[in-house]
Amino acid sequence: MQPRRLLALLTIAVGASLGASAGAKELRLGLIVPATHEWTKAANAMGEELAQQSGGKYSVTAFPAGQLGNEAQMMQQLQTGALDMAFMTVAEVTNRVPDMSALFAPFLVRDTREAGVLLNGPTAQKLLERLPREIGAVGVGYGVASMRLMLNAFPTQGGGDLKGRKMRITPFPPVRDFYQLLGAASTPMPLTDVYDSLANGQVDGVDADIELVWRMKFYERGNTLVHSNHMMFPVVGLVSGRLWQQLPPQDRELIGGLARKHLNTLFGTYDTVAVEMRRNIEETQKVKVVDAGPEFFGDVLQKWEEIWLKRTPVLADLRKEAAAIR
Repeated sequence: MQPRRLLALLTIAVGASLGASAGAKELRLGLIVPATHEWTKAANAMGEELAQQSGGKYSVTAFPAGQLGNEAQMMQQLQTGALDMAFMTVAEVTNRVPDMSALFAPFLVRDTREAGVLLNGPTAQKLLERLPREIGAVGVGYGVASMRLMLNAFPTQGGGDLKGRKMRITPFPPVRDFYQLLGAASTPMPLTDVYDSLANGQVDGVDADIELVWRMKFYERGNTLVHSNHMMFPVVGLVSGRLWQQLPPQDRELIGGLARKHLNTLFGTYDTVAVEMRRNIEETQKVKVVDAGPEFFGDVLQKWEEIWLKRTPVLADLRKEAAAIR
């Protein structure tokens, strides 16, 4: 091959490569959980597969640990298009779509496997269809954290022991009502403050999942781990509505499908993680582990149900679907 022709071909190849690179779209994805959290791992895995399947057209950069702000701030960024995607707690979405509060009904599901079936069922999926209109973002799928439980700095044998106690919660209505009905004082605070607050008495306990209790070492400041699995705690994958409108249909399908796929892996992941982390905590011998079912909470569950069936009638449909799973 003539040197000039070879040089021309190389120039064309380099130019094409640079053009593809210049046209690549970096999707910024926000999370409030730490870089080591399973949600962040799922976001990174999604990004790797998206880059591969799109031939480099798209990449994902995850910003964990609230680097882009809290979830309310990230929601605003999604609405304006300043943020492309988020893996966000459904708790934040309930502030704008109150019907999604029904997903936090006590003992709606028994474990994360059942949560996966329910969240991929018709009622939960219909709730996703409302998001573009009601929050300006597209819901592409659900995942979950470990089931909720309590780590308390005081001996706990029954729901009555929570009366008058200060409990750190995620501050949104269904959880707040749950603890108020138990007679506890709901005390919102950042998770990063909980460890010291358990030690100095600013809070008496924390509503959390077992991953947080283990990874953030809350058990070092506790007395009793109430292993109740009393609520699921879903995460939803969101894409900015502004971005979504700009994407061709095949790209929507690719991005949405991969986000849903990797969020869905969390249902199985937490089946394993929950067992492993409970074992880790037990082996430290720092806290007493108390297994608690619905009877632990007495009539509080019925009172909560009566309140929330009136507020979110969709709860009745979720209960029927959940009963059919078992």
